[in-house]
Amino acid sequence: MKESTQYSDLELIQKIVEGEIKLYEIIIRRYNPYLYKIGRSYNYNHEDTQDLMQDTYIDAFINLPKFEYRSAFKTWIIKIMLNNCFRKRQKWNSKNIITTEINEKSAPMFTNKQSTDTYKAVINGELNSVIENALLQIPIDYRMVFSLREVNGLNVAETADTLNISESNVKVRLNRAKAMLRKEVEKSYSAEEIFEFNLIYCDAMVNNVMNKIKEINL
Repeated sequence: MKESTQYSDLELIQKIVEGEIKLYEIIIRRYNPYLYKIGRSYNYNHEDTQDLMQDTYIDAFINLPKFEYRSAFKTWIIKIMLNNCFRKRQKWNSKNIITTEINEKSAPMFTNKQSTDTYKAVINGELNSVIENALLQIPIDYRMVFSLREVNGLNVAETADTLNISESNVKVRLNRAKAMLRKEVEKSYSAEEIFEFNLIYCDAMVNNVMNKIKEINL
C-alpha cells in the first residue's frame, strides 16, 4: 500500500467509492485536526465535538459517491461539520438549553486590568487555554472565519466558499477577529496549536467511525 501521505483526497475518494473502504481511515486521520478545531471553535466541549466529528465522518462516507469534485474535499467535509454544529446548536436552542446570540455586541477579549494575569498564564504554560477562552468570547461569525483561516489554514476563497460569504467579507471579519485578540497573546502564540486533537483521541475516532461504517455495509 502507498503511504497515506502519497494519496491525494481525490485518489482516496475514488478508491473508497470503488470498494476499498479501509482507506477511509486515512480520510479520518487526515481531517481529525481540522474538524476538531471547528467543533471547539463553535464552543462545543471535547465530548460533544467528538460526537459531531463522528457524525460528520459518517455523513461524508454515506454521501461520498455524490461528491462532485467541483470544490476541494476539505471544504466539502468542513461544510458538513459546520452544518452538524449548526443543527446541534439549533436543537439546543429549541430546548432552551442555550441562548447564544450570534450577532451579539462584541468587546475586546482582555482589559488592561487582566494583562498581568494573562502574562502569568503564558509564563505558567497555560497559553493554550488562554487563547481558547479568548476565541470563545468572539462572536461566532468572526470566530469561525478566524478558525478557518488562521487555525485550519484555509485560504480566503476556501473560507468564503465554506461559509457562503464573499471574499471581502472574509477579510473584514478576520481583521475584526484579530483586533479582538490581545496583541500580546497574538504575538506569543502559534495558532496551529489551538485545540489540538491528541493522537490517542485520533485512534479512538478512527475505530469508532470505521466500526459504524462496517455496520452500514453489512
